[in-house]
Amino acid sequence: MTTATAVHVRSIDGFGTVTVRPVEPERDAALLHAWVNEERSRFWGMVGTTVEQVRDIYAHLDSLTTHHGFLVSLDDVPVALLQTYDPEADRVSECYEVEPGDVGAHFLMAPITSPQPGFTGRLLSVLVAFTLRDHTRVVVEPDASNEKAIARMVRAGFELGPEVVLPEVDLPEVFIPEKKARLAFLTRR
Repeated sequence: MTTATAVHVRSIDGFGTVTVRPVEPERDAALLHAWVNEERSRFWGMVGTTVEQVRDIYAHLDSLTTHHGFLVSLDDVPVALLQTYDPEADRVSECYEVEPGDVGAHFLMAPITSPQPGFTGRLLSVLVAFTLRDHTRVVVEPDASNEKAIARMVRAGFELGPEVVLPEVDLPEVFIPEKKARLAFLTRR
């Protein structure tokens, strides 16, 4: 990966250089397909998709001005997928009162072959800083039964909000089933 299309680069002593760039559907579909089809990624909601479906989903996302997908690398090795969105243009707006400056985010960590203590927390701090660069508050809505993700958000400083039911989205270009989620918020300091 080159940094030519990077939208954010941050070097951290003792950790490495984190690069955030927009997802390129054609280029990244096979990699993302491998990540989202693992059982551990079941909360992402894409288990069972084909490479073509993943490509089409991210091509659709890329066509929107309100939702964005980013591939995150550490020292040029892909390590995470980040999606940001305008909560006003998303089903989450039916579940809480969106405030000016809010931004929604989804985080998916790549499979890790050799876990490193503190890795996810350090990476998440960079991604939260990137997400908050032009916003005042991040809202996340992990699946209510994804205890690991909820605990991770709390450790990252998010304040837990209510448990909600995100309504089904059934459009010609995308179907997203109803989801029981736990809202969590982090306000920029």
